Amino acid sequence: MALPKKFEDRMKELLGEEFNEFLHSYNDKYKTGLRVNRLKLTGEDFETISPCPIEPIPWTTNGFYYDGKNQPAKHPYYHAGLYYIQEPSAMLPAALLQVEPGDKVLDVCAAPGGKSTELAAKLGGTGVMVSNDISNSRAKALLKNIELFGVTNPLVISEDPANLVKYFPGYFDKILVDAPCSGEGMFRKDPAIMKNWEQYGVEYYNNLQKNIILYAADMLKPGGYMVYSTCTFAPEENEGTIRYLLENREGFTVEPIERVEGLGYGHPEWIGSDDEQLKNCIRVWPHKVEGEGHFVVLLKKSADAESSSYAGYPFKKVDLSAEAEDFLKQLDIDFDPDRFELRDERLYYLPEGLPNVKGLRILRLGLYLGDMKKNRFEPSQALANALKISDYTNILDIFSDSKDAVKYLKCETLDMSENYITCKNREEYDILIAAKKAGKEDMKNCSGILLEKKKKNTWFLVCVDGYPLGWAKYSNNGMKNKYLAGWRWM
Repeated sequence: MALPKKFEDRMKELLGEEFNEFLHSYNDKYKTGLRVNRLKLTGEDFETISPCPIEPIPWTTNGFYYDGKNQPAKHPYYHAGLYYIQEPSAMLPAALLQVEPGDKVLDVCAAPGGKSTELAAKLGGTGVMVSNDISNSRAKALLKNIELFGVTNPLVISEDPANLVKYFPGYFDKILVDAPCSGEGMFRKDPAIMKNWEQYGVEYYNNLQKNIILYAADMLKPGGYMVYSTCTFAPEENEGTIRYLLENREGFTVEPIERVEGLGYGHPEWIGSDDEQLKNCIRVWPHKVEGEGHFVVLLKKSADAESSSYAGYPFKKVDLSAEAEDFLKQLDIDFDPDRFELRDERLYYLPEGLPNVKGLRILRLGLYLGDMKKNRFEPSQALANALKISDYTNILDIFSDSKDAVKYLKCETLDMSENYITCKNREEYDILIAAKKAGKEDMKNCSGILLEKKKKNTWFLVCVDGYPLGWAKYSNNGMKNKYLAGWRWM
């Protein structure tokens, strides 16, 4: 691969004897990876059902390498939100941020959602997950991934970080800043980035990073933790940005990190510093590990730092329609009636502990449950993805090796007259699933299982191998496909 000469010269100066090994790594093919959604299953569970051969990534418990010749994004499991396609090194920042249930978490530069979905999975539906991206178009892709993963406590916004500080001073327990950068670490994966590097250079991004990290510092609670990361090698954007934070905000320390073999250390000498704590930073080198170039650092804000205050969210009582109330009672979920919000006809369930966010550009506030229309309630795609198969009574479970799984995702009508077995209860369902897994002859041509009798105007949760995909509605004309058209398999 032909690299920019200016880049090569600088890397040769920094790496010295290691440079040739570093340069040779650009002749190797980059590694592809996926990260399992722990809101739906564990990494161990996924290993038993993975649609392609996988190998564990050493710095995560739920990340795996897969051969780039395979296409896991073209499998129904991807559309059930079971995993996210992500470059292996990019999994490290969210893995290092030790999110606890109930935390209030911010992903400052979140699109397209790889890190936000992992942080949300760590929260497990508790606390608040705020995902922001200044680009409105990129934030829309972020929203889709948040909903696909079944995140129930989101606040998805599109704002300049300078404006966020006004709403969230000292609010967050944990913050992730995956900063915009010159992208040097991604040259092998995406050579087109080199043109952007030549056009903008390092200084342009470094100025952005310095502003963003100070805004993030002001939104962190005393005693809170922040991860800063980039996918570049430039010292100015890495150790240099951290030095800028330490010089401009009191009470921050660079925390030591337990690291796996191959992960390198920070280099304060590359920015003319003798601050030993900068050696606690992590550098990921493509000639040392199976991944692209990254820089990651864990920061802590002193518990003695000055506290801030913020206004709480102005919750208002919502009167549910009879149809909405009847539908929600069918879910095995204990809703707090004080956390519903109705905007136009859309019903949302908001996270607990929100501040007042009126005035922000909000793409999603809370879990979108569905539409309260005249004489009916229509559940949302986001709700379907947030459920487990055990949360709802009426189930249409399609087998992933059936052509009907793709037909459903293409918003096509399913022929329910044949190849489906109807059972009356969970016990019968479990017996049929066990028979399917055992390879019983009478199950080989079966497309799926229908749990509960078909009744007119009944909503069914459509699943693939037990993992929800969306909704269908049974009427006299059969099972009407209600998969979100904008998500249609193309």
